[in-house]
Amino acid sequence: MSRKKISTTIYVTPEQSDKLKLLHDRTKVPVAVYIREGIDLVLRHYAHLLPGQLQLDTERAERASRRSVAESAKEEAAKK
Repeated sequence: MSRKKISTTIYVTPEQSDKLKLLHDRTKVPVAVYIREGIDLVLRHYAHLLPGQLQLDTERAERASRRSVAESAKEEAAKK
């Protein structure tokens, strides 16, 4: 993901945090990648409630979410 990212704060349950950390430990994919992927899934699920002008962004998000998490992590690691 080469687009600029905006910092925000979210609150997760201790169980969600533990599971995300475990995923990170096993895959070396940053937790933020999983959170962004989850947000994309929710936005795609509720796309019918969003204004029509966002359709192109939704389509772009769908294409991006089709890439594997591992590919995204490799890209991010290569930029560092």
